[in-house]
Amino acid sequence: MDARPKAGHDDGEMMRSNSDHCTELVREADRDRYLATLFAPEDKRAALFALYAFSIELIRVRDVAREPMPGEIRLQWWREVLEGKRDGEAAAHPVASALMDGLKRHGIVPDRLTGIVDAHQFDLYDEPMGTLDDLDNYAVMTQSALLDVAIAMFGGAGPDAMMLLRGAGIAATVTWILTNLARHVSRRQMFVPLEVLERHKVDLGEVYAGKATDAFKAALAELRRHARRQMNAARAEVPHVPQAILPALLPVALIGPTLRPMDRRGYEPFDVMPLSRLRRQWLIWRASRKPARIFES
Repeated sequence: MDARPKAGHDDGEMMRSNSDHCTELVREADRDRYLATLFAPEDKRAALFALYAFSIELIRVRDVAREPMPGEIRLQWWREVLEGKRDGEAAAHPVASALMDGLKRHGIVPDRLTGIVDAHQFDLYDEPMGTLDDLDNYAVMTQSALLDVAIAMFGGAGPDAMMLLRGAGIAATVTWILTNLARHVSRRQMFVPLEVLERHKVDLGEVYAGKATDAFKAALAELRRHARRQMNAARAEVPHVPQAILPALLPVALIGPTLRPMDRRGYEPFDVMPLSRLRRQWLIWRASRKPARIFES
């Protein structure tokens, strides 16, 4: 009996299972991107969910591995998956399998993601971020690069999108740093650049002790100003990019509303109140109706 139809059926079931796994992972771990992806055409969603699930896997490496060496091994595994050296293992890994399938379906060369893996090596160690330029480079290599691949799944946006991607990635990274400050500091990890801390004469020992001094708050205010400059630069490019790529950018609409409460009196850097789930959903929906709102800072 010819088993090929049954094998094809099994392959289809496996692909759906992998896709469902990625969708659920993104829904639970990155709900903003989950909601934004629902505004994308249906034939793009599986690949986008796989891409975002890949990002979640990388961000979680330090939490899962706990020590740098196991983390390095995990990152190396992902490099080899992207290089086609782990095809058998990748086929059995739901995120890796769905990611490689999504990249192939959209004609995207896997090594476009290698730089993202490399950049996340920084996460494994306690060495502080050095300069503002270092932070910008980290953001461009992680968040901007991820956006670039997501946009490629919509057909790309050409060179006009480069400044938009840069600005969006940096602003998103700064916002992530400010909202995860307590967790990072608890494990003596410092994404706020030493250059900025030194400019405001911040005592790093006091920060690691959980003290939110006026000097430290001033340093964080400088980071927020930097994020807003990047948002303004990105907003200037919106008229020059295709409207079709906007679902990939919708989570950026949460940056301005997240940063604004940090400007108020009584702001406590180690006790940031996140936006409610309902408000986040509304902001993404509102931005989908009027894309100019995406980059409101």
